[in-house]
Amino acid sequence: MKEVTRRRWRVVLDVLLWVFLSGVVAIDATNNPNPWELIFGLAATTVSVAAWRRLPTVSLIVTMATAVVVAFGWGGRVAVWEVFLMVTVGYLAGLRMTQVRVAVLTCSAIALAGLPVAFVLPSAGFGAWGAMLGVLAFAGVAPWLLGRHVRLRRELARAGWRRAEEMESRQQLVADQARLRERARIASDMHDSLGHELSLIAVRAAALEVAGGLDDTQRAAAGDLRANAATATERLREIIGVLREDAAPIEPVQGGLGELLERARASGLLIESQVDSLEAAPPMVARAAYRVVQEAVTNVAKHAPGAAVTVRVLSSPASTEIRVVNARPPAGPLPGASGRRGLIGLRERVRLVGGALRAGPDAGGGFEVVATLPHDAAPGPASEVDADVEQSESAREWELARRDVRRSLVQAIVIPLALFGVVIGGSGVAFLVQWYGSEVSMGVYQQIRLGATRESIAPLLPSQQRLLKPQYGEPPKPAGSTCEYYGTSRSWWNVRYAAIRLCFEGDRLVTKDLYSEDEP
Repeated sequence: MKEVTRRRWRVVLDVLLWVFLSGVVAIDATNNPNPWELIFGLAATTVSVAAWRRLPTVSLIVTMATAVVVAFGWGGRVAVWEVFLMVTVGYLAGLRMTQVRVAVLTCSAIALAGLPVAFVLPSAGFGAWGAMLGVLAFAGVAPWLLGRHVRLRRELARAGWRRAEEMESRQQLVADQARLRERARIASDMHDSLGHELSLIAVRAAALEVAGGLDDTQRAAAGDLRANAATATERLREIIGVLREDAAPIEPVQGGLGELLERARASGLLIESQVDSLEAAPPMVARAAYRVVQEAVTNVAKHAPGAAVTVRVLSSPASTEIRVVNARPPAGPLPGASGRRGLIGLRERVRLVGGALRAGPDAGGGFEVVATLPHDAAPGPASEVDADVEQSESAREWELARRDVRRSLVQAIVIPLALFGVVIGGSGVAFLVQWYGSEVSMGVYQQIRLGATRESIAPLLPSQQRLLKPQYGEPPKPAGSTCEYYGTSRSWWNVRYAAIRLCFEGDRLVTKDLYSEDEP
């Protein structure tokens, strides 16, 4: 039902558009005594409006072709209805057409088609061709580029949002996997610490059970304690096994921070360190500090080989501050982007102890990881853990889409201006060629005698006539004569220029006149 309603509205809008353009054609064509302009205008409008949705290329070709017909068919006239039709249909075709090559070939073919017509119809000449190019550039190409820009903006906006949603989903999946991995590490730490403590409880309960000086009730209580500790150990092992089942392999924590840094130095890293004792820190904070240093040093080895590393672990009764900074790598970073899973895992680890983590480039061209781990704080909100990772990818995709849209807008402005410059330059060159190619010197003018035949004076005259002649001061034309116009040597930038008129009756020269606008 919605589709049917949409189609009906499209038909109504197309009919209203046709009525509007046809009205413009009827009003403007009445100013031209040629009846064919009205017929041609209505036909071109009907075909263009009827074809713009399903056949936008055909609609564009028909609309652009009107520039040739109007320019040369009606003596270089620029019709108002033609401009309205080209602007409207050009914009609508730009909304529909997906291939730029078709539009470029269409406009180029129509522009080049005007050249031979300009030679065949000297009454219109290059002036009509220049007017046609101007109308094509501003009434045809510019609206088409604007319509293309609007279409690209819509498509790229949809694609940008779609890519952003996909990227957010992908980053969310990566973040979830990283959180599970880090929680599995935490579970392993819990197993190592709690399992060890429960095992000690079971051993002490067993020793207490066989110790002397206890009555049967006390021995039974010690036996129950030992059994409960063993059961708790087994259940803890089962729970950790479930957490580990879907997680990636967990690297064991071997020793403290000192041993970790020594192993890193032994592998070739240049590390300067200042590490305070973490005995006063809670066990989870100490484990988190170990993981931050371990991940940061591992990332330096992976992505900045040869770079010097500075490790600072400063502990106070209230918090532990960690800062790992590497210098710019001597040979540059290794190719390939980081998956950032390690940083996501670190944020999860730091969040669970109520801390904050910041990772990114530093002012010296290297990379720094800074973590603040409070000794007594609740876990932070999970939504903030990966916000910068998720938003950065989506923002980059959106920025690329916006950049493409801005580029299409620049094209919609620059290309018509460039075409206008070409039209002005080409028309200027053609004007100068025609101006100086239709010039007759005063000496030649004096040699021309009345009564001479056209054939006898043809060698004295240039091959082309002057198209631009004075608007005022022309003497009356002899009845039944045919006149030719030529220029004099007066400069073209002088508005009140002079012209030579030669009028023939049959093949005989009957009058020759030299007149100018500045003559009374």
